[in-house]
Amino acid sequence: MLSTPFGAATSSSTVPTTTGRGPSQSPETLASLITTSKNITQLLQIHAAAIRHGFHNHPVVNFKLQRSYSSFGRLDSSLALFNRTHDPNVFFYTSIIHAHAAYNLHMRGIQLYIQMMSQDVEPNEFTFSALLKGCPLEPGKLLHPHVIKLGFDCNMHVRTALVDVYSRGGDLVSARQLFDTMPERSLVSLTSMITGYAKHGDLINARTLFDRIADKDAVCWNVMIGGYAKYGKPTDAITLFRKMLQTKMNPNEVTLVAVLSACGQIGALESGRWIHSYIQNNGIHINIHLGTALIDMYTKCGSLEDALNIFNNLKNKDVITYNSMISGYSMHGYHQEALLLFHDMHKNHKQPTAISFIGILNSCAHSGLVSIGKGIFLSMETKHKIKPTIEHYGCVINLLGRAGFLNHAYTLTNNMNINNIKPDPIIFGTLLDSCTLHKNIELAEKIVKFLIDHNLANSGTYILLSNLYASTSNWAGVARMRALMKEHGVQKEPGCSSIEVNHKVHEFVAGDMKHPKSEEIYGMVEEMNGWLESHGYRPQTDVVLQDIGKRERVRSLEVHSEKLAIAFGLISTKAGSSIKIVKNLRVCLDCHEVTKLISKVTGRRIVVRDRNRFHHFVDGLCSCGDYW
Repeated sequence: MLSTPFGAATSSSTVPTTTGRGPSQSPETLASLITTSKNITQLLQIHAAAIRHGFHNHPVVNFKLQRSYSSFGRLDSSLALFNRTHDPNVFFYTSIIHAHAAYNLHMRGIQLYIQMMSQDVEPNEFTFSALLKGCPLEPGKLLHPHVIKLGFDCNMHVRTALVDVYSRGGDLVSARQLFDTMPERSLVSLTSMITGYAKHGDLINARTLFDRIADKDAVCWNVMIGGYAKYGKPTDAITLFRKMLQTKMNPNEVTLVAVLSACGQIGALESGRWIHSYIQNNGIHINIHLGTALIDMYTKCGSLEDALNIFNNLKNKDVITYNSMISGYSMHGYHQEALLLFHDMHKNHKQPTAISFIGILNSCAHSGLVSIGKGIFLSMETKHKIKPTIEHYGCVINLLGRAGFLNHAYTLTNNMNINNIKPDPIIFGTLLDSCTLHKNIELAEKIVKFLIDHNLANSGTYILLSNLYASTSNWAGVARMRALMKEHGVQKEPGCSSIEVNHKVHEFVAGDMKHPKSEEIYGMVEEMNGWLESHGYRPQTDVVLQDIGKRERVRSLEVHSEKLAIAFGLISTKAGSSIKIVKNLRVCLDCHEVTKLISKVTGRRIVVRDRNRFHHFVDGLCSCGDYW
């Protein structure tokens, strides 16, 4: 036997040093010291004292040491002690299985369970709870018959753990069967079932169960708010967060990160700022995770200044924080700043990740920095040892295509196979988008034929080529595409623009008449038309993708969704204040030109976030430099 465990030294300030075996050196005292030890150094010292006084094989001392070692991240030491334990009982086995589960070593935990059974040690409910905690679906299914055979299937804790296994693994039918037949349901079992539904996008069933819980805890609220934020229901996430506060339930970091993500999705700057104020007023520490969430929210809501302020004041920034700020600069058209920050990350010894390169390559694509972007792409493998993925190829193909190097982009798409990466419909869609931008029908038709022949065509394939035909007045081509779309059940996504006023998000589609203030909105549209005409504006009717007369084309342009949102912003906010719009599609050429003129006439700053990026319109100019 070693004189000290794992080379530990003893300390008279931590453990008794007198000789003999008086009360101060009793196993009970040592067990108590182990329980209250605050770090691994103290624990090693206590272990040394236990060996010195001959209590290293005492069952209580040994058991406490095993648990404490694993809690301090020393699973190897805990397992070494367990392996030297003579005839370990169910408590020792359960403890070491639980320790392995905590480190996601579930198969090793199951091996220990098999060893336990081979030594005729009967498991108890805590053994199965430990085995099933965080267990993947397939191993969990193997354990389920043992649970039934040994009579623990009706135990509330074990049944709850099984519900969690099946729901996390996506077998929601089995999870619900177990849940519905539980003799007694706890908050934990309800939360497990809600988590399963929310994790896999079944928000209706998740909300039904959520509403049945009388005394919800923070975990339950977080699951539901996070589910809404993750699966495209950001408004519901924000509404539920406000309801959570009304119940006097205090949100934690997980809640705040989820609801800030929801604000970013719909550009709800006012709500995001209110949540930031809540964080400050309630003394919540802005750590790396929360700080990065605030940066992400502010950049997506159009306030780069606020994002930069958070970034500059955040201590111990990690690479994720840098990535968020680089992406923010990219979205807003601050490409030189993005490049400087990318290099600053190197100076601060933050090794860029694959996501870092996606952010900086997108920045190059948005600004037409072809040579710089190509150099950065090549440096991934040569300098940083990061193998490019399909996302990186997509960025470079977008960079080349938007800059007009369509044949070069097409060649790169075909050469991706050299690196064992197969171009997918998203890559071809990126290239098709560039074909539309530069009106290259020949290449677009070649790409669409390839996609259809290889069963890779999706809704975007038909829509992009249809739009390209329409932009060149090839109405026969449009008719062919529409017939194919109908045949394949493809529906074009309607343009939708939203604006937040007084913490409420208002949504508009083209020609929308549903808003309570429609009469005032259309009155402002007419006023806007007068301003535009006096400044020499001519409607760019070639962007209208319909075979209609010139007058109808002009009228259809006037009622595009972003113009209605801008009109609502003008009648609903103070003169001189900024207007922020979020659009689900790429802003059209006519709306871009109109918004520039309106910013000049009204003296307002108008920020538009479209599918690709942000546009900051100030005094008749746009931050994108008309390159988007």
